[in-house]
Amino acid sequence: MSDLRSKLEAIHYRFIEVGKMITDPDIISDMDRFVKLSREYRELEELDQYYQKYSNLLANLQSSKELLELETDPEMRTMAKEEIDALEQQKPLMEEEIKFMLIPKDPEDDKNAIVELRAGTGGDEACIFVEDVYRMYTMYFKEMGWQVEVINSSEGTVKGFKEISMQITGAGIYGALKFESGVHRVQRVPETESQGRVHTSAITVAVLPEAEEVDFKLDMNDVRKDTFRASGAGGQHINKTESAIRLTHIPTGVVVECQDGRSQHKNLEQAISVLRSRLYQAELDRVHNERAAQRKTLVSTGDRSAKIRTYNYPQGRITDHRINKTMYNLSVFMNGDIQEMIDALRMAENAEKLKGEEA
Repeated sequence: MSDLRSKLEAIHYRFIEVGKMITDPDIISDMDRFVKLSREYRELEELDQYYQKYSNLLANLQSSKELLELETDPEMRTMAKEEIDALEQQKPLMEEEIKFMLIPKDPEDDKNAIVELRAGTGGDEACIFVEDVYRMYTMYFKEMGWQVEVINSSEGTVKGFKEISMQITGAGIYGALKFESGVHRVQRVPETESQGRVHTSAITVAVLPEAEEVDFKLDMNDVRKDTFRASGAGGQHINKTESAIRLTHIPTGVVVECQDGRSQHKNLEQAISVLRSRLYQAELDRVHNERAAQRKTLVSTGDRSAKIRTYNYPQGRITDHRINKTMYNLSVFMNGDIQEMIDALRMAENAEKLKGEEA
């Protein structure tokens, strides 16, 4: 397994190099470079710990084998054999862990996220399902200890939301939520259905990594800003002034609206964040599509028009179509217990990446 060790050694030397660089006054004064190197240092730190453990295991195995060759005392030979057996059992397990650790990490995984839910086919029932999924996610976020802020919403004509956007803040958020992007389909008897017939409706979920200024430079000269009077729920203050913000990115035509903040300044700040993140995501999608042309990935297709999951209420099941995983705990799933599905999607993606690395 010299190849594995050589990869870890290269990481170890890079870790030392980056550690020196982030104490260099010239780099500290260059904020963009300092932020990127600090992020790389944190990522390399965990891998360097594996390098230390693996190096110790190999060194102990080598010394135990040498001892067995030289030692004549029966008791010492028995101890050496037991040590070799134990280390030989640990070695392949540690190597498997390291292989997964060496899978190239998505640099966006540690970012905060913007989650946008929109009603699709199904009219009022789709709006109601947007609210159901919004509730599902917010209960999951609460369980994870993440902060949630609604930045824009548009209510349905009867109930629920035509669309709702949230900003999620915490640790490792985009990495956990990125596989939620796509079409979520619901099959159930709508509240408005008098005949008891099952209807199929759909909503779209978009999860964007929140782009910082160091990730994407947004030229405000390319952006048109409009203000308007907010509508819908949010308290009396929300309708008195033109506090809602609409930003239009002229080169691409991307439009962002924010109206749920208490002030025009807050809405502008959030709208800029969402616009920057959408443009950043478009660039990521372009790069991803170029890679996908070379190697298709099962889980993260990048296609938000793809049906990814079905919520079937009569059968109490959820099926994720990308990994053919079905769970029969719909009621608890809709109460935010979605970690098992997220873990399964991550494992599927990692297994694919590992195959790609070994190919």
